[in-house]
Order: sequence, then C-alpha cells, then structure tokens
Amino acid sequence: MSCPPRGTYPDPVLDLAIIVIYLIVIAAIGLRISGRQRSATDYFVGERNLSWWAVCFSIVATETSTLTVISVPGVAYLGAYGFVELAFGYLLGRTLVAIFLLPLYARGNLVSAYQYLGLRFGPKVQGLASATFLVTRLLAEGVRLFAGAIPIAVLLAAMGVHTSYLAIIVVLAGVTVAYTYIGGIRAVVWTDAIQMMLYLGGALLSVVILLHGTSLADLDHAFAAGKFRVFDFHAPILTSPFAFVAAIFGGAVFTMASHGADQLMVQRILACRNLRDSRKAMIGSAVFVMLQFALFSLVGTLLWIKFGGRTPAQLGLGGPDDLFPEFIIRGLPPGISGLMVAGILGATMGSLSSAMNSMSNSTLTDLIRLFGRRDYGDKAMLRISRISTLFWAGALVGFASMFTDTHSPVVVLGLSITGYTYGALLGAFLLGLLVKRANQRDGAIAFVATVVVMAVVVLAVKIDGQPLAFPWYVPIGVAITLLVGGGLSLTHPHERSVFAGMAPDDAAARQRVAGPR
Repeated sequence: MSCPPRGTYPDPVLDLAIIVIYLIVIAAIGLRISGRQRSATDYFVGERNLSWWAVCFSIVATETSTLTVISVPGVAYLGAYGFVELAFGYLLGRTLVAIFLLPLYARGNLVSAYQYLGLRFGPKVQGLASATFLVTRLLAEGVRLFAGAIPIAVLLAAMGVHTSYLAIIVVLAGVTVAYTYIGGIRAVVWTDAIQMMLYLGGALLSVVILLHGTSLADLDHAFAAGKFRVFDFHAPILTSPFAFVAAIFGGAVFTMASHGADQLMVQRILACRNLRDSRKAMIGSAVFVMLQFALFSLVGTLLWIKFGGRTPAQLGLGGPDDLFPEFIIRGLPPGISGLMVAGILGATMGSLSSAMNSMSNSTLTDLIRLFGRRDYGDKAMLRISRISTLFWAGALVGFASMFTDTHSPVVVLGLSITGYTYGALLGAFLLGLLVKRANQRDGAIAFVATVVVMAVVVLAVKIDGQPLAFPWYVPIGVAITLLVGGGLSLTHPHERSVFAGMAPDDAAARQRVAGPR
C-alpha cells in the first residue's frame, strides 16, 4: 500500500470526529468509574483494592508518553531493537524492587514512598526527597506535555486543523484533570488501562497494514541487515545506551529508581490489595513494556522495509521521530489514523494524570501533613488533595506553555532531570536498607551531595567527545550516596531507626510520618 502524496490527506472529518469522541468518552469513563471518595487515602490509593492487572497496565501507560510512541519506531528504523534489550534490564531491576523494596512499603502500610525515608531517617530526609520528586516531576512532565503536543499539532495540521501548542496543552490538561480531580487514583488507573489498550491497538493495526505489502524476502533482507538484533555486544559501553552492559546493568538500576523510589510509580503499587498483587503488577509491567518495545520496534523495522531504508532526510523528513507520524498521516486508512492519533493523545494523558495525582499525594503526605501545624479531618484532607491536584495541573500547563521548541535549555533540562535526581532518591532508600548506622544527617548530606555531583557528571563528563550514556547516571548517583552516607555513618554511634522496630500494625509509628487518613 502506498502513502498518499505529501500535502494531501484522505478524509480528515472522520478522523477528527473519532478524536473528539475519544476525548469525551475517556473523560466520561474516568468520571463514571471513579467511585465515591471519602478520604485522602481513598483518593490516593483507592482503598487498596485495585486489581493487580489494572495497576500493571497503569504503570505501563504512565511510563509511556507520546515521545515513546513515536521515538521507539524511529530508533528501530535507524538501528535495531535496542529498547527491547533495555527492557531486559528493566525486568531484572523491577524483580529486585519486588523482592527488596515492596515489602518495606507493605510493612509500613504506607501511602507515599517517602514515608519510608521519614521512618528510617526522619522528617527532613522525607521532605527533601518529596521536594526533589516534585521538582523532578514538574520539569519532566511539563516538558513531556509540551513535547507531546508537537507531533499532535503536526498530525492535526495534516488533517486541516491548525492550532497552537498551547491550545493542545490546555485541552489535554483540561480533559485529564476533569477525571483526575474527581476520581483520584481509581479513575487514573482505569483510564490508563483503557488508553494503553488504545495506543497498543493502533500499533497492532499499523503492523498488520505494513505486513500486507511485505514479503518474506523483505523480512530476510531486514534480518541480514541486522534490523532485528536485540543485544549489542560491540557498541561503546560508556557512551551507547544500548551497549549490552549499559542496557542490562544500567537499565536495571535505572528502573529500580523509577519504579522503586519515584512516587509516580510507587503510588500505583500501593493501591494493590496485598504484597503478592503488588509484586505481580511490578514484574508484569516489565514484561508488558518489553512486549510494547518489541511491537513499536517492529513498526520501525517494517517502515524501514516500506521506505527502502532511505534516511529521514531523503524522505523529506526532519528526523527519525517524524517517520511514524508520516505513516499515520499518509499510510493508514481514514478512521484508523484517527484511532492512532487518539492513542497518541492517550499516551500523553496517561502520564499526565499520573503525575497530577502523585504530585498531589506527595504534597499532602510528605509536606503539608508532615510540616503543617494543624491536624485535618478526612473531609478537609480530601478537599486539600483535590485543590493540590488543580494546583499541579495549572503548574504543569504553565510550565509547558513557556516553550516554543525542543531545543530550549529548559527543555533539555527537563528531559535529563532524572539523571540528576534518581541516583539520590534510590541511593537514599538503599542507604537506609543497607547501612544500619546511617542517620538523618548522613542521609540528608549524602542526598544533596549526590544531586550536586550528578549535575556536574550530566553536564560536564565527556568520553571521546561523547556524553556518558544515560543508563550510567543512576548507578553513579547511587554509588555516591552510599559512599558519602556510609562514610558519614562511621563518624557517630549507631542509632536505632523508627522503622527498624516498627511492626506492620504500629499506627503510632506511622503517624510520626503523617500519612493521610
């Protein structure tokens, strides 16, 4: 099947109608399944009775943005299945999280990941980790929201609708906050699951359509060209993110931070019924991400076959990220294009709703309740939770609307911010788990030192003129935290932490870190 000539579009009315209907339906579904929220705990962890498979799908949808949907095919087009290789590291890392970190959260019956740091070290480390998380999420999700609006604007323009990035950002945030504000985590999880099915369904349809004109000889040619290679044993270990050691080891440690120490992901796990379900959701998410990466990589390989291996420049495109949108616009039948664009919208909204809810949770649990001077009742806590959700929705829209292109220094910072902070976050958890002598001062100093040193590493370290591959950022940060915190712990007597002596039902101890009721 050949693509329509550039500059033409078959039937924009049908596709635009599908997109509008999708936005209305997803908001209605989110409101319908939200249930009645009676407390902040209901709002943030859904009474701890969500199905593990729904939580699993929500995790996958949360870590999938518009950039994922369009970038993975582009990487496979130019290279091979490097993201699938990285997913093997993710599977290893999430298995370790399930074994070692999830029992800590279950033991304390926590609502926020950083409550563990409060119990283990003290309120200063808990508050420091929470503030770091909030800044990280504001930068990262604000940039993801803006960057996600770019291909959507291009797709809409091809359909004859010319609109600004700001308009797209406001519409996406408005629809998302409607069900997130009312329904909390329950609405977020179930709409995430639906949105995941939508964008994966669009990718599957794309594969079917691309395979229609692909012969076995074409696939043999792609195989001979190395387009199906998963493991890369020859790439530079320190500068290529898809070198085998970097992908497996670095990917494992990275995902331990993103899914074991980042409230964005941990909050979903805390909504499961029990530890066993939490573990199934965590490990299952790694399996689904691997399959998802394989699917989108296959799209890239089939596009390489379809376009005869020509470079994006030879095709008149700006870069590899334009390849899949080009096919969506000119290679998919009317109606299917609209579903695929709706899927891309869903990928953006899934990560956005999760960010709003988790940022509200951390604000309430780790800051307001921890350092506030009042004791709030259930209704007041729920009201503050929703107000906080609105605040962060506005902050994300405001931050995203500041940009005009992806080359802005702040955009680059937002995309790389986890390199500064994830090592410190995971390192603080491992310091508390592994170094029994470490106290609050040790944890706080090690945390700040790691963020400062990692800023230098991310910005200044070059190897043969190339930046260090991103999978190495978190392992280096963790090592710094453990070395600094462990070294400081040797300068004072051993102090027993609250968490070390806390039984699962010790409500008094949990109250010391001010979890919402």
